[in-house]
Amino acid sequence: MHLKRKKLRLRGTQSATFLIILILLVALPGYLAWENRVQWDVTQNKSNSLSPASLEVLKQMEGPLLGSVYISSQDAQLGNVSKIIRDFLTPYQHAKPDFAVTFIDPSEHPDVAREAGVEGNGEMLVEYNGRVERLTTFNEHTLVNLLMRLMRTGSRPVVTLSGHGERRLDGIGNRDLGEFGQQLTAKGFRIQPLNLLTTPEVPAETSLLVIASPQADLSEGEVDRILAYIERGGNLLWLLDQQPLHGLQPLAEKLELTLTPGVVIDPQAGQLKAPVTFSVGATYGEHPITRNFDYLTVFPFARQITINENDAWHSLSLVEAGENGWVETGDLNAGIAFDAMYDVAGPVSIAAVLSRTVNDQEQRVAVIGSGYFLANAYLGYGRNLDFGVNLVNWLAGDEDLIAIQPRTTIDNSLTLKEPALTIIAWGFLIVMPLIFLGSGMTIWWRRKRR
Repeated sequence: MHLKRKKLRLRGTQSATFLIILILLVALPGYLAWENRVQWDVTQNKSNSLSPASLEVLKQMEGPLLGSVYISSQDAQLGNVSKIIRDFLTPYQHAKPDFAVTFIDPSEHPDVAREAGVEGNGEMLVEYNGRVERLTTFNEHTLVNLLMRLMRTGSRPVVTLSGHGERRLDGIGNRDLGEFGQQLTAKGFRIQPLNLLTTPEVPAETSLLVIASPQADLSEGEVDRILAYIERGGNLLWLLDQQPLHGLQPLAEKLELTLTPGVVIDPQAGQLKAPVTFSVGATYGEHPITRNFDYLTVFPFARQITINENDAWHSLSLVEAGENGWVETGDLNAGIAFDAMYDVAGPVSIAAVLSRTVNDQEQRVAVIGSGYFLANAYLGYGRNLDFGVNLVNWLAGDEDLIAIQPRTTIDNSLTLKEPALTIIAWGFLIVMPLIFLGSGMTIWWRRKRR
């Protein structure tokens, strides 16, 4: 009899313990879900989480960021638009807690919208350090560009040499750099042409002078004005092709560079189903431009750039290509083959960066042996765009904004309708706990009847 009572007490204790554990198992996930928000992005390219570029830009922004979204609550086609925008901005607010966003319905507050200069429904004003930018298209790329524009202090004029058939940063031709120019403008740079035949000197406020593959000879006076700009510490981006230098040999001498004639032949390009006259950039020098840059770039019809030993400049080979290739000095139409007597064996440098201190400020120069790599026809090859933006950011003294651009979305959205969401909610919150509870009660009842 005593043994039976002891057995019953043990079963009662076990049942009570099981019931307590079951209640905790049911209640604890609900409590944790209420108090904490944890999510995993399982999309193919992490399209539902912020890219490293976005996180880096937000990290660099010191002080509060204010957003005012002028949007009506409902849209005939999209439904609750304000919720869509709120969900889009939430990851940014998590990454930057002092990013405050206010939603204003223009139909209910027309005076406020009019005073803010809002012209349409679905516009966002973002304010940072007293500067305001407008956003009308809500995606990661446009918002990051907006944040970068807000972070740039003062004017950032990028002056491009013109008058000699250069590649134009506002041009639409295949050889022009118009698409790249649009990217620079979106990031806060101001692009303006410069004709040194009609202008006595490169403007003093120039952030960066771009010389992009002239097709005609420069006059001695123009070259002298460029050299004077370099002498006083101006920053320079020089894009070269395999053609002659058109009077700019003194500039190469000033920079202590030897520009070997001929085109780099890269067999690795052939393995990637590209012409062997396209140099594949895969080996980069240690530099802020290429920090954490582990991507391929493509430099069509590149030429070799050799850095001469000197004490005037701190020089670095930025990109090497053609490890198993060579510099072809012969006629490309006559057949491509390595000739040890005339050709230069790879690997070869096809891009160089130089710096020095002038008037207590760092002067920065980049010489790229392919003007094609930023051209409209080739900008989409590899990560040419990222490399080019990083290059200009460093030259303009904005290396804090160097980052890989936000990726494009390649995943399809999974949208669940209200009935499906209701079924899932009932299944996890009601049905499954009842199953656990029923199982526990069944086990307890069977044990009690023994």
